[in-house]
Amino acid sequence: MFCDKKQIELNIKFYLCGMISKNKIKYIHSLELKKHRKAEGVFIAEGHKLVGDLLPVMECVYVAGMEEWVSANSSRLSSSCEVDVVTADELRKVSLLDAPQQVLAVFRQPSYSVSFADVARRELCLALDEVQNPGNLGTIVRLADWFGIEHIFCSVGCADIFNPKTVQATMGGIARVKVHYVDLAAELQQLSSEGKANIYGTFLDGENMYEKELANTGVIIMGNEGKGVSAEVAKTVNERLYIPNYPAGRETSESLNVAVATAIICAEFRRRG
Repeated sequence: MFCDKKQIELNIKFYLCGMISKNKIKYIHSLELKKHRKAEGVFIAEGHKLVGDLLPVMECVYVAGMEEWVSANSSRLSSSCEVDVVTADELRKVSLLDAPQQVLAVFRQPSYSVSFADVARRELCLALDEVQNPGNLGTIVRLADWFGIEHIFCSVGCADIFNPKTVQATMGGIARVKVHYVDLAAELQQLSSEGKANIYGTFLDGENMYEKELANTGVIIMGNEGKGVSAEVAKTVNERLYIPNYPAGRETSESLNVAVATAIICAEFRRRG
């Protein structure tokens, strides 16, 4: 099948217009695995909203898009971006979603160079200690985006931000929130030894966060889904917080989901600030 004149005039590489190869489908599906994403230095994003948010800020290397989407967004794609114009059936074959939405794209994984200590001293940031559920991580990125938190520092044991499920759960937040993987305990120990930043953590024996003075700079640590904040990281905390249940003393669930707890904490910090 030949591309029409309008498509040829677009300064974009259209390959196999209206058809996507089995090898390309196999390649896209291989990116579900972290080892392949890491080797290639790329990640997958799907849906017109998410892909649209990422296009202005990240390098797009491949698009499988339906004709309507490609026609509407061709001017936003660079000449180095490989594009397959696909049918709805073809998009379903390549997509990792149950209900694909017009487009799948492959982006280069961004890299950022920042100082944890510098960020913590000048603004509010999040630190995630072994948060392992991809959906929770993605939701926390989305929450950070909503509350104007631009940096999240993850321990190496956290879920991969470029996991397709995580990327989708960010709902575009990954375009604006920078996620860093660090030796979290070591970074916090260094920060704590300097004594120049607020290090907040949530604990069952912490102080009622609604009665505490909260700063608009520092680090908010959120812990693992089952174990909470690790002992090594907990040693660095100088402000221990507790999210009280209501009414006080009522028998209730043992704990909150980490993403829900993050939302409550961030909302209170921003309400004060």
